[in-house]
Amino acid sequence: MTKPTWNKNLNHLIDNYQDGLRGAVLEGSSRSGKTFSSIDFLLGLCAIPGVSNLVIYIIKETYNSFKTTLYNDFNVRLPHHGIPSPMANVKDIQSFNLFDNRVYMIGADQPSKFHGAGCDFFWINESLEVSQDIFNQLEQRCRQFWWMDYNPKTSLHWVYDLEKRSEVAFCHSTIKDNPEIPFWERKKILSYEPTKENVANGTADDYMWKVYGLGERASLQGSVFPNVIWIAEFPDDIDKIAYGLDFGFTSSPSAVVKVGVRGKDMFIQNMLYTPTENADILAEPLRKIIGEHHVWADSAERGMISDLRIEKIKAFAAKKWPGSIRYGIDFLKRFKLHLVKDPDLRKEQENYKWRTVGGIQLDEPVDDFNHIWDAVRYAAVSEFRHIK
Repeated sequence: MTKPTWNKNLNHLIDNYQDGLRGAVLEGSSRSGKTFSSIDFLLGLCAIPGVSNLVIYIIKETYNSFKTTLYNDFNVRLPHHGIPSPMANVKDIQSFNLFDNRVYMIGADQPSKFHGAGCDFFWINESLEVSQDIFNQLEQRCRQFWWMDYNPKTSLHWVYDLEKRSEVAFCHSTIKDNPEIPFWERKKILSYEPTKENVANGTADDYMWKVYGLGERASLQGSVFPNVIWIAEFPDDIDKIAYGLDFGFTSSPSAVVKVGVRGKDMFIQNMLYTPTENADILAEPLRKIIGEHHVWADSAERGMISDLRIEKIKAFAAKKWPGSIRYGIDFLKRFKLHLVKDPDLRKEQENYKWRTVGGIQLDEPVDDFNHIWDAVRYAAVSEFRHIK
């Protein structure tokens, strides 16, 4: 295990806090060191001699999203400093002590948490997923300093308006600013650059390179499902219902969906969106969701399916074949899609897109933001394909 190195994002946070600014924004590419720098800064605040009883909020789009991202980041980073991670041996944790200070992890899907006692500091991780109203509620109750980070995956957002404020400072960073990035992560990000070699390898993607390689603001174009209708709840008058499951283990979520059809209308509800390392963890929440129904799952994970069936859950492998992803997308587009309002489903609907190379849209989607959509495909194609 190597010692942590200094990062320009950390310098930015320290300098602007010491200069008495109100807040700092970390904008940049994937793996540019924004998150680790934020953890290091948080640690430094709590370790100042004589400082105690600080109240610090960490905010993400949903509470469950901590389990797919920041749990692992804390588990990696804190041991670098010789500090045991409070997330190391727990499935769920909402707050923890850091020296003599208290850190709370709050999802932006829990708005009641922001109406009450204030904090000394707050950090919004992946702030493009958080509403301006939540930010305003936090800032008006923050006694000292705040910061946020994000990949600039859209060209328009309320966060960008913060650049107009003289007491808020922005820092731009890329993977070149992070010497700690592992080899294969760096290689994957560099594979998006539209070089001749990457184009030939089929990995080049203009949008992915601009946002996650260069850390530049870009408009999301080529959405796979641009035309959807958002609804408040799943209707009762449905012709047929099916359930789909896409497996996620530690760094990606398992997604369980409820899908219904009524004529040419399809209704989709996200029922579960959290990592499940094995069938023992997944079985009980899945059983509560599907009841006596069966569920169609990713056929690539035959072991997980077998383990679920040992748990008396009716799990079946959805068929895959060359071109099945494109077929499934085209099949879903035969229906008018109605999506039950949910932050994780909205994130995937907005970010699941077609690959582009050299400005040309290809006939295949980017393999990201597709956990829910894969689960929907498994259920819909398996159950509804023969409905006339």
